[in-house]
Amino acid sequence: MNNDAMTTKLSPNQSLDTGLSTQKLSTQDEYYLGTEDELLNDDDLYDDHDDLNNESLDTENLSFDDDGFDDAQDDDIPELSIALPDVIDMTHTVVDNESGLRIDKVASLVFTDFSRAQLQGWIADGSLLCNGSAQKSKYRVKPADVLHLSTTLQQHSQDLPENIDIDVVYEDDAVLVINKPVGMVVHPGAGNQTGTLVNALLYHYPQQHHLPRAGLVHRIDKDTSGLLLIGKTKPAQMALMEQLKDKAVYRHYQCVVAGDQASLMRHRRIDAPIGRHRNQRTKMTVMTAGREAVTHLLTVTPLNDNYCLLDIALETGRTHQIRVHLSHITYPIVGDRVYGGRRQLRAGLTEQQRQAIGQFSRQALHAYALGFVHPTTGEDIEVTTPIPEDMQKLIAVLSDGYDVE
Repeated sequence: MNNDAMTTKLSPNQSLDTGLSTQKLSTQDEYYLGTEDELLNDDDLYDDHDDLNNESLDTENLSFDDDGFDDAQDDDIPELSIALPDVIDMTHTVVDNESGLRIDKVASLVFTDFSRAQLQGWIADGSLLCNGSAQKSKYRVKPADVLHLSTTLQQHSQDLPENIDIDVVYEDDAVLVINKPVGMVVHPGAGNQTGTLVNALLYHYPQQHHLPRAGLVHRIDKDTSGLLLIGKTKPAQMALMEQLKDKAVYRHYQCVVAGDQASLMRHRRIDAPIGRHRNQRTKMTVMTAGREAVTHLLTVTPLNDNYCLLDIALETGRTHQIRVHLSHITYPIVGDRVYGGRRQLRAGLTEQQRQAIGQFSRQALHAYALGFVHPTTGEDIEVTTPIPEDMQKLIAVLSDGYDVE
């Protein structure tokens, strides 16, 4: 576990003072598909045909790494192993206080690793029997009835385990929080079949192979660093997804932008709809016909006269939302080659600062705080992780010699 990360268990309605604003603004008002920090939708969880790889839906996995697998040698291919299906064989004898309940209700109470919908499917196909006989989900159980669940959990997809290090910042029986490094794609897709977080999860947590996307609840861009929430059981994964939908989860970001404090303070709330660019299909843009998108600038800290560190929360979560919104108001994120362009270079830079900006190889965007309600205990959990070293160095160079009056 990362010793620099911080996890706090909060009582209901209690907030955490981290020295940075932790206003609990959430990101999802509905299930949607895209990448900035996104909730995985029902198709992602139950379809094996990988709509996520379709260019019209997903932009995270469209491009190859600079040294992708096109010309890789055998020695460059990561170690792979294949997870075997889980054979489930479980029995429960109905007790008096369960008498009269529907069989699917009792099953969901005792076979807690599976969702009620999953159990209803097994009742329907005969995998879950009562006294050796198939029943309908509405069957009312009686004392001493014996429920027997016998089935095989197949891998949800063809994703393979790989021995890749992951930075676990929080873990218990139901939940994982991972600090994703820069350059790691979240899940396999076009051009990135290996080396992803999902591949790593399947290696370190082989029991995750029967969960859609290895338990992922949301995802962030390849070149954005920071915290990702993962369910370790199907009920936990679904409960966390519902929290995202219902705005019970909040995530905060820090980023370095080209812009002065006074100008940025005039854009504390950016409300501009976002849609896919009509001509450049891997890009998003602000457009009247787009979907609602609202970004909040919680704090604006000047690094010098023309660059600032922002603390950001999303009210909605659209593809590349933070990057698009900041570019739209003409204050792009440093290092953003897609939405930043030459506007990243402002007046008054020293040669060292100009080089630091020009050589920064990714968007300076980090998901540093994640808060959620624990799906089994009901506790409020907040996890934070420091700004990564590359952003710390950039901040130090840009703020060198700057005195705030």
